[in-house]
Amino acid sequence: MAYSFLIFDFGSNEEAAQQARHKVEGWKQAFRLGNKILLKFEREENESEPGDARGSDAKAKKPAKKESEKPEPGSRIRLLIRLDFSDHEKLSHQRWLDRIPAEEAFKPAKSETVRAGEPRFATTSEHFESLD
Repeated sequence: MAYSFLIFDFGSNEEAAQQARHKVEGWKQAFRLGNKILLKFEREENESEPGDARGSDAKAKKPAKKESEKPEPGSRIRLLIRLDFSDHEKLSHQRWLDRIPAEEAFKPAKSETVRAGEPRFATTSEHFESLD
């Protein structure tokens, strides 16, 4: 089975994004999911920020590994989760697709799901792989 992506836009709410990350990491350990659930952060700097010394490239993408990291005001935080379950795990795959957005840590975020076969799947997959 191909991947499915869950994309959560937390706006500038760093605390909610870190709580969501912590929740996913806990599930990975508790359910021994390994690489079946991968997550990456995307941070986009607000282009209207005064004093931005980045020039025309205002997007800065970097993973968040420490809870003490604080983004600049006005940045947008997105959490991308890739679900990779094999064909015989269709029920588990569907349960995680349903469970993750329903959890309290993910409710403050705008969410969207991109599944294999959808028009945006290829670009979403490439974007996920390009994030560090």
